[in-house]
Amino acid sequence: MSALALYEHFRTNSKTREFPAHGAKVHSVAWSCDGRRLASGSFDKTASVFLLEKDRLIKENNYRGHGDSVDQLCWHPTNPDLFVTASGDKTIRIWDVRSERCLTTVTTKGENINICWSPDGQTIAVGNKDDVVTFIDVKTHRPKAEETFKFEVNEISWNNDNNMFFLTNGNGCINILRYEVCHVGNVSMMGFSEGYGADSVIFPVCSVCET
Repeated sequence: MSALALYEHFRTNSKTREFPAHGAKVHSVAWSCDGRRLASGSFDKTASVFLLEKDRLIKENNYRGHGDSVDQLCWHPTNPDLFVTASGDKTIRIWDVRSERCLTTVTTKGENINICWSPDGQTIAVGNKDDVVTFIDVKTHRPKAEETFKFEVNEISWNNDNNMFFLTNGNGCINILRYEVCHVGNVSMMGFSEGYGADSVIFPVCSVCET
């Protein structure tokens, strides 16, 4: 369904509808890149995927495997069949709706509360309750960079050009980091610094050393 058709649908069907999804409170929802599926993550430790058919959401599957609540999830930016979940069980899981199974599980250092997929589909960023953001290589399923921040990280996201990384913090600010993926050799170290204020946020803040 196109954005225009979706807008027209909600304009002419303003009545609120509820669709049973989970046995406990829902923490996160997200649309697939093609707008055909809606995924939800819940305190009941599961994720659900619904298919949008006309004016109804039809439940396709319930995904189990996490040992704690599913606090955040997001879809692959260009592949409408893949999505990733972040859980308090210190793991993230990548799922494929075609096979209805978990493709891989990546163990992290803390209880995860934030997750986003880079626009190029190559990296997943996950943030935990200790304000640590880990960048995971989608191909190898291994962390390729990690940064501990000295402020409360509430939300994370890339820009569409894949060269800026945004964090909202507990101090009422938005931190903008330059995310440079410009090295083709082996990366041995990555570090971030942050910018504050309108005059200082746009400058190189990522240093990478190759071996």
